[in-house]
Amino acid sequence: MSASKLEYEQWLEFYREHAERQLLPFWRNAEDKEYGGVYTCFNNSGDRLLSRDKFTWSQGRFLWLWTRIASHCSRGLLRGEASSYIGQARKTFEFLERHAFLPDGSCSFLLSREGDNKEAIPGEGYDLSFYADCFVVIGYAEYARLTKNAQALDKAYTLYRHIERRLRSGTVRSEPYPVPPGYDAHGYSMIMLNTSQELANAMEELGDRRSPELRSDSRVWMEDIIFRFADGRDWIPELLPRSKEVNANTLLARHINPGHTIECMWFVIVEAQKNQRSDIVDRAAGIAANTLELGWDEQYGGLFRYVDREGGEPRGERAGDRFEQLVADTWNMKLWWPHSEALYTTLLCGESTRDARFYTMFRRLHDYVFRVFPNPDRSIGEWIQIRDHQGDPVDAVVALPVKDPYHILRNVLLIIELLDARLKAR
Repeated sequence: MSASKLEYEQWLEFYREHAERQLLPFWRNAEDKEYGGVYTCFNNSGDRLLSRDKFTWSQGRFLWLWTRIASHCSRGLLRGEASSYIGQARKTFEFLERHAFLPDGSCSFLLSREGDNKEAIPGEGYDLSFYADCFVVIGYAEYARLTKNAQALDKAYTLYRHIERRLRSGTVRSEPYPVPPGYDAHGYSMIMLNTSQELANAMEELGDRRSPELRSDSRVWMEDIIFRFADGRDWIPELLPRSKEVNANTLLARHINPGHTIECMWFVIVEAQKNQRSDIVDRAAGIAANTLELGWDEQYGGLFRYVDREGGEPRGERAGDRFEQLVADTWNMKLWWPHSEALYTTLLCGESTRDARFYTMFRRLHDYVFRVFPNPDRSIGEWIQIRDHQGDPVDAVVALPVKDPYHILRNVLLIIELLDARLKAR
């Protein structure tokens, strides 16, 4: 069955309250009110701050979040003072402006609290991941959109083009997910789609003459995902062999990242709607539904971190690669971010296709997520983000040694926007 008006109203109040009472108090306490930005190096339960170092990846995300929350407060979607959030966003923007950029135009991966460059991997330098650069673009774009800051928009555009040039030359690095030789990474096209569409959205709203070229870039990345990575499949390989000489039956070639696929499909749907491509909307929704079922743990519930393209534990020939070991060792963990992404994606798919099965999926996810992830200690708040196969907390590092604010809050904000818009349209 589809969702009733009463359900929409109940969901809207639930997610608004969850943001205001469970999520935001934790992150308000994590703000660096002196230098800007946010502390993220907490243990999994969130009761101990382990370091005041700042991963640029998370600081760009935080800039997007605090700016969007300010917008929500000014529109009445959340209760709070918009000026407080935008003030902290401004400090974060200024912190990144002063410290994040390296002489070659790329971004430093890790900074001290005060903004000094640090090597996350000793001897490997400061520019470890173009993903950090992408999140700075995304944060700058949202900040520019709300504040009409032309400097931020220009800096975002310059950094975006710099990322593109490095991608074309093959010089980008992508820690903590290095791509083995011979493969193309779905994650590259995915982050570039989201980065270009966030920048295009800001430019369109501000009437920037460069917006059509960014919208065109977004369309190209969208089509790359749907027509090359998907290529008639009902799932998306995380690593695509670049040629027939690369063995397609390795563990790396066979594995799927359900969270990435599901998250990417909402990027694709949003872009397809802007391009009036209902065929791509339907295709993306179908891939999302299939991937959610393929990645679902029927025994304990929840989404596995990685699965084989035929379901279950990833399998295939091994070569001893570092990425391969990560997939093999952590495949059955239950992480926070795929679940928050799946909540928004299933709701968006339901609204975009009117297919009742997506509301059923959303209800199943909602029941699992809010039974398992939120921290039971309300005095701490947030979620216990990393869980094992059974759903029990695990103190482990799964990518960066951080408790990151982005996925949960971003999806809660997007759910609030979607539910509010649909209720007003009824």
